[in-house]
Amino acid sequence: MWALRGQNLIIQFVLAATCQGIHETQRATVNWNATQKTVYLRKGVMDSMGDAYGYFSDSLSITGWSVLEIRAGHGKSRLPDEVTFFLAGYLEGYLTAQQMFNHYVNMYPQLIKEKRILTPLRNFMREQDAWTREQVKLNKNDPLWQQAGLVAAQMDGLQAGAADWAKSQQREPLSIFAIQFLNAIGDLLDLIPTLRSRIFNLSDLLSKPTMGHCSVLIKMLPGYENLLFAHSSWYTYAASMRIYKHWDFWLSSAAIATGKMSFSSYPGLLTSLDDFYLLGSGLLMTQTTNSVFNSSLFSSVTPHSLLAWQRVRLANAMAWTGEQWANIFSKYNSGTYNNQYMVVDLNKVTLGRKIEEGALTVVEQIPGLVVSSDQTQALRQGYWASYNVPFHPEIYNLSGYGLMWSQLGEDYSYDLCPRAKIFRRDQGRVLSWASMKHIMRYNNYKRDPYAKGHPCKTICCRNDLRIRRPRPAGCYDTKVTDYHQAQNFVTEAVSGPTTQGGLPPFSWARFNRTSHVGLPQTYNFTFVTMQPILFMP
Repeated sequence: MWALRGQNLIIQFVLAATCQGIHETQRATVNWNATQKTVYLRKGVMDSMGDAYGYFSDSLSITGWSVLEIRAGHGKSRLPDEVTFFLAGYLEGYLTAQQMFNHYVNMYPQLIKEKRILTPLRNFMREQDAWTREQVKLNKNDPLWQQAGLVAAQMDGLQAGAADWAKSQQREPLSIFAIQFLNAIGDLLDLIPTLRSRIFNLSDLLSKPTMGHCSVLIKMLPGYENLLFAHSSWYTYAASMRIYKHWDFWLSSAAIATGKMSFSSYPGLLTSLDDFYLLGSGLLMTQTTNSVFNSSLFSSVTPHSLLAWQRVRLANAMAWTGEQWANIFSKYNSGTYNNQYMVVDLNKVTLGRKIEEGALTVVEQIPGLVVSSDQTQALRQGYWASYNVPFHPEIYNLSGYGLMWSQLGEDYSYDLCPRAKIFRRDQGRVLSWASMKHIMRYNNYKRDPYAKGHPCKTICCRNDLRIRRPRPAGCYDTKVTDYHQAQNFVTEAVSGPTTQGGLPPFSWARFNRTSHVGLPQTYNFTFVTMQPILFMP
């Protein structure tokens, strides 16, 4: 019976993969030998009775996205949660190791600009990891630290799986620092300049304006007919080695809201980074990054804290509501990767009838402070937009945005920055998936009066099109879902800089000095549907 079921599962997978245009698909199953405490890997097999199984479709060059799906803990064995997470990490590491190597090669020079920062950074990461694991041991009955232990076990498995793949290829494996580096990329955006300023007495480095990261629109249609949810990522194009991931982990702990999620991600990351999550609890989460111009706030950054990526994982797993998400996320604030997070609770939305309090929670972090509030009223009025300017006055003022506005103009105003104006003007036209995709890829910088001729003062930035000092950075993807499809873990996603309005597709030909190993040479992809094949809600 089980053999037949497994065979049917593989047939279903192959048919679905063919329909989605997936190529270069690897399948594998892992089992745990409890006596020897070893992993048994079966390549080319997806056995639904295995301890963890899944597939990786290396379709990046064809669609702009690879796809990874993993189920763990659903087989015959009922393993401890820690082992389940280790095996899930191992399977992901083994299946995506080549992409992890490539992503590390591409991202390392983007963040490590000088060798002298390496020793203090390694020391910080080592101490932070050791502190986290010590807290797990000291707080065995605390659900938060139990979950932190599972995330640590998953990271250990990720490194082990990637190392075993490297051994099979006769390559040097990725170090634990490399794995920590990949997962902490968002945190490193703040941590590296913080360490530099402390060690090399360069206290002004943190006060310089930087490119914003991401645009978000959450749109409720006028008669509450539907809720649309979309995110466009901004960063260096060297980071565009995208993997869309579907995870379904069975957990024994009653403190866990869900082990099931779909999210946009990257090789070697146990988080989204964008962030864009559809969670089995009924929550949707996304974010945009805020700058912190008040460099004095970073004096509170310490390795005795949980990095933002870790706290996102804890909140996603444990929270049933937006308020719970905010409370969990606020604990042990590292003060790094300071974002505005938006949590939509679909359980609070009844289409065509009502939107209950708690449907939208907005959470903002700076070093030493996390502020959250219920912004459901914004959904009732039609929309919430996010564009790298803090919403909460306390966060806005302490971050130094008020001073930046007075010195550099309305680009730093929450109400009057270019994207605020464009969203306010155009969101009323968003009535469908097509119009949501259009606004999230919008870049009419040559004609839009609010853009003032700048290719990044718009919803989907194209820094590579700047006349002066062009660089391969900007908006390089968009993800869109709605109330109905999110509950089935379905998203439509496009990878690459926007070509809307006749803009030329981005090509690395002009920027060959930037490391882009394993990335497409030219980006001219269309939206593709992302949905899990191995699990259903």
